Amino acid sequence: MVSGGSAIRGSRVGSGPMGEQDRGIHAERISISYWDAMGNETVRHFAANLPDDEIPDMIDSPSTGLPAGRDKNNPPQVAKNEPYKTHLAYVKERRTDEEAAQILDEALLKLRQRRGTA
Repeated sequence: MVSGGSAIRGSRVGSGPMGEQDRGIHAERISISYWDAMGNETVRHFAANLPDDEIPDMIDSPSTGLPAGRDKNNPPQVAKNEPYKTHLAYVKERRTDEEAAQILDEALLKLRQRRGTA
């Protein structure tokens, strides 16, 4: 003879007349739709008694990984990534020696004025 727990065969352990309506598939839910910049819709379900300030305005879309917002007409824009700059591009952006000397002179002048030695 096998002896087990106190549960009756076919019953769910832990379920009872109290509290089951607040958990699992019996809980009241609301559906909130989120849209990303590509037009994809993601529906998330939240408890009906959850305050509005606890429901997020933005999530990450699982299909694209982009941010998704609740406003269908104005979804969050795709982040603009700066292209990789080569070393040559940074060299082209460098200042000339005359500009560098002028910037250094201005910085030294401001420092001397703060110290009162100018």
